[in-house]
Amino acid sequence: MIKELGKQNSLFNRFLSELRSEEIQKDGLRFRRNLERLGEIFAYEISKTLTYEEKEVITPLGTSIMSLPADFPVLATILRAGLPLHHGLLSYFDYADSAFVSAYRKYSKDEKFTIKLDYISAPSIDKRVLIISDPMLATGGSLIASLKGLLENGKPKHIHVVCALASDVGINNVKKRFSLKNMTIWTGAIDDELTAQAYIVPGLGDAGDLAYGKKDE
Repeated sequence: MIKELGKQNSLFNRFLSELRSEEIQKDGLRFRRNLERLGEIFAYEISKTLTYEEKEVITPLGTSIMSLPADFPVLATILRAGLPLHHGLLSYFDYADSAFVSAYRKYSKDEKFTIKLDYISAPSIDKRVLIISDPMLATGGSLIASLKGLLENGKPKHIHVVCALASDVGINNVKKRFSLKNMTIWTGAIDDELTAQAYIVPGLGDAGDLAYGKKDE
């Protein structure tokens, strides 16, 4: 199941447009905050899909029966670019556990790359809702490698993939590797082109560099 929030008229598109804007991108703090804002909106939308149960809440003047979430998800993110999205999700799912994956593109001299998976820190995800965030779903390589590593910690009852932007290529590659019966992909927009270096077009550039500064290749 694919959920493209940018198709709805909401403030979401303002935040996404600022993430794309070459001029506004010069402000790293605002770039990070806008990714956090997207994470917060994604969290709200995902919360509608969770399991709920009625609980009694005692107020100063009586009691109130309220429907509250029964699911306690695991929030996973791919370092480093995924951290602002993760913070946004965590600010709403403040009772969630967290998992972190170190995955990156390792380039060769001919500009081809492989995905390197260095490190995973995660609780058990068995029979839990897993929400994994990464700003850009380009080829899907980092996400696929990260999910394979995380699935060694159990079989979740549902996987939510959260990304600011996705490409058709990335979504199709994920579809080939995983069953979408157990997965929902949430994105702001789907762009249909990749560069020779596998960057999304029109995209927004390198989210990690824009959020935290250029890295030494």
